[in-house]
Amino acid sequence: MTAGIFELAVVMLLAAVLGVVAKFLRQPVVLAYLATGALLAYLGWTKLIDRETFQVFSDLGIMFLLFLVGLEVNWDSLRIVGRSAVALGFGQVIFTFGLGYGIAWLFGFPAIHAAYIAFALTISSTVIVVKLLSEKRDLHSLSGRLAVGILIVQDIAAILLLIFLSGFTSGEGFSLTGLLIAVLQGTALFVCIFWLGRKLVPLFVDRIAGSQELLFLVSLAWVFLLAALVERIGFSIEIAGFIAGISLANASEHFQIAGRIRPLRDFFILIFFVLLGSSISVVNLQSIGWPVIAFSLFVLVGNPLIVLALMGFMGYRRRTSFLTGIAIAQISEFSLVLAALGRKIQHLDDGTVSLITMVGIVTITISSYLIIHGDALFKKLHRPLKIFERKVTRENGVSAGERPRPVILIGAHRTGQAIATSVPRNDLLVVDFDPKVIGELKGSGYAYLFGDIMDPDIAERAHLAEARLVICTSPDFDDNMNLVKFLMHHMPRPKLIVRAEDELQAELLYAAGADYVLLANFTAGQYLGKTIALDPAMKILEHLKKRDLTMLKHKRRFLPPPPVPDVAHPHPIEP
Repeated sequence: MTAGIFELAVVMLLAAVLGVVAKFLRQPVVLAYLATGALLAYLGWTKLIDRETFQVFSDLGIMFLLFLVGLEVNWDSLRIVGRSAVALGFGQVIFTFGLGYGIAWLFGFPAIHAAYIAFALTISSTVIVVKLLSEKRDLHSLSGRLAVGILIVQDIAAILLLIFLSGFTSGEGFSLTGLLIAVLQGTALFVCIFWLGRKLVPLFVDRIAGSQELLFLVSLAWVFLLAALVERIGFSIEIAGFIAGISLANASEHFQIAGRIRPLRDFFILIFFVLLGSSISVVNLQSIGWPVIAFSLFVLVGNPLIVLALMGFMGYRRRTSFLTGIAIAQISEFSLVLAALGRKIQHLDDGTVSLITMVGIVTITISSYLIIHGDALFKKLHRPLKIFERKVTRENGVSAGERPRPVILIGAHRTGQAIATSVPRNDLLVVDFDPKVIGELKGSGYAYLFGDIMDPDIAERAHLAEARLVICTSPDFDDNMNLVKFLMHHMPRPKLIVRAEDELQAELLYAAGADYVLLANFTAGQYLGKTIALDPAMKILEHLKKRDLTMLKHKRRFLPPPPVPDVAHPHPIEP
């Protein structure tokens, strides 16, 4: 068998088995990769691996990881939360670095080791946070947007640090001249690539977008071209991946590019984490046991407390602050990349690298549960967390007074928009936690309440029990079930319409007491079926077509649709 193929097969097979185990245990798959490396090192099989070849794969994995980070940077989210996210991001980085450095100093780490550890503790995992928030459908909430804003600031800080470390060379000291040259070259490179990404690259990509294979090939060629360029001027190829992603982020096909590159990244990044995990077994874990516990507790508890304090000072509600804080309560893949780079240029030894890796394993595992069960955890802690909330917060805001409204609409995105434009404004109160939606409601004259209906204070201010009808368009089953149970305790209670994603959820919500459950596909199918049955000539279709085209051209949101000439229909159609 060709040299290296057997070793690669062993690594892939073991990673696949541990990945399946991690899936059943509901753990991030990155932990399975790290465990693969640790197990290989424990069994002594790493001596059989061609480390030079695997190191090339590892570097490519980091490059593609940062390429996707740059490609998927959500500048729109950062603009929406604006200065708050930037201030929170810089404040969190500064305070976490300072406190982390102090803890490392107390444990007796050398200054350079303490600085690496402290910075590793400041960076949270963009990949894990975005994935979990997306699964919870909280990515567009205020806490989700603020968390993403903080992550963007952290990622930028990490990239700048990588440029700074270009002023060092393996086994040598710091060179001020080298740093100045690196900064000038980095600045020129970023400006040039940013200009190309705004002006030329999107136009070229649009021309070839008709062929998915060619789009994939050109994207790869662009990444490797930049990798060769930045390596020639002295930077690491990791930076090339990030700036290549930034340059393509403005292309309309960036989602297709990301979809094609992601499997490639997953393969190469597996090798990176396997090599990193293999370093755990080369040191005595007992010697770093207490530092691992201390740093893990600092990330899991200290980081959220720092965010709570900063956001409380800035006027955010405790629930928003708490959910934002626990979202970043882990260290990042960037932290592991930083540790690997520190060892490569001989700033760190295997013991410190293993320490950072172990903190990553602990915090990623525990924080995943914190994010998933964040709402339940807040309910248990909301009273003591009141010390982090001002009496008057920036999230207080009902545009047209606090009087009870007959109709309360929870969630005003696509489904909610159609409902909002059909209900008399004086009768409607919209509750939403998306700051972008709130801004549009404010400009259109709707009564709104900025917050999450699962927050007890928000539910009280909305006067839910006094409404005639409550409509919740959120697809979150737990939120809808909790809302049904809450209103069932009020007599007389309002009629309640909630949304379900599938038939099982609908049956459970009906059993709990919901008056009507909206199943988008089911309801649309019923409507179309009745249309076909009651109107064989299909005259209604022309009317629906005119109405929908007129509404689609009506660009401003939350405005009543313009009148459309009616078309006689032989029978009334009920959805």
